[in-house]
Amino acid sequence: MSSVFKSNPKKSPMIRPIFTICFMLAMATAWSQTSVTSINLISVDSADFFLQKGLTEKQNGRRLESLKNFEKAAKYDGNSKTIVAELASAYFDLRRYGQARDMYKKLVELGNQSAANYKQLLQLSFQLKQNEDVLLYADKLKAADPSEKVLYYVGKAHYDMDNYGDAIKYLTMAAKEDPEKAEIPYMIGHSYADMTNYKLAVPHFQKAIELDPTKNYWMYELGLICYAMHDDKNALKYILMAGEKGYKKDNDYFENLGIAYLNIGDLDQGVAMLNEILKRKPSDLNILNMVAEAYYYKGRFDQAIEYWDKVLEYDNTSASSLYMIGMAYQKKGGKENTEKGIRLCDKAIEMDPALASLKQKKMMMGM
Repeated sequence: MSSVFKSNPKKSPMIRPIFTICFMLAMATAWSQTSVTSINLISVDSADFFLQKGLTEKQNGRRLESLKNFEKAAKYDGNSKTIVAELASAYFDLRRYGQARDMYKKLVELGNQSAANYKQLLQLSFQLKQNEDVLLYADKLKAADPSEKVLYYVGKAHYDMDNYGDAIKYLTMAAKEDPEKAEIPYMIGHSYADMTNYKLAVPHFQKAIELDPTKNYWMYELGLICYAMHDDKNALKYILMAGEKGYKKDNDYFENLGIAYLNIGDLDQGVAMLNEILKRKPSDLNILNMVAEAYYYKGRFDQAIEYWDKVLEYDNTSASSLYMIGMAYQKKGGKENTEKGIRLCDKAIEMDPALASLKQKKMMMGM
């Protein structure tokens, strides 16, 4: 029995298109793999080309040009330790410390956890005042190389963060590692001073000045600390020393120096310093009153009256100045001065009744 089905010598019309599509897909896949490989090779070759060009420029001392080439190399291969290391070095040499720090951090991410790398990160973080990172990399550097000295960095970071307890702790240890570094006792002293523990602050300031006698502002600070302790003799000593070493003699300097002289009883020198301020600020009521009071309590009533008169020239409502002029006339003695002084005091009390309490107090003290 013959089959009802007969074979067709011609191929199905669908076979050729399917075969063609499969062939094209195979070719596309092969081309894609080849293309990716080619692109990768081009990237590697380009990265190496710009890296080598950058190294040549670096060797020739053209640091900026070398950096440009390293940056181009990084665009092709940003995870190359060699390229990132060269970028870090170039940024550092060109004082682009923030970018240098980023590159050194990337080196850590890429697996470079060497002591040298951590040391760079510690110093850059310190320079950029990234105090939390200073503490982080100080620990990592110490773990990588126990011989490294990190106590100064740790103490300074705590000091900058106003964490004075830990600052004093680490800086005290740092002083043993580096006993000639004047900044260490200064920061210890300043930490104590900021906590108003002036007695403990003084010897550290003195040690710092001994190690570095050029720091005039340390001397000035010590003078103010002595003033706060009512150590008037040393307050004058260190304020004068600061001026001799070049500290700026501005109005604040002359005011503090004047007060220091007055506090040790040197009226003429004290007034002379305060008058230096009045040359620049003739209507400074605080300084005018200060000079007037200095003369008054030294019994030089005419000069006291003269300066309180100047206060009234600038502020004729100053009842307290008028009252003190009245007191100065009474202190001068004599019937005419006494009567005039009483009239002036009464007028001042009319202007400011609160001054009556001063009159009553003085009367009671006289009794």
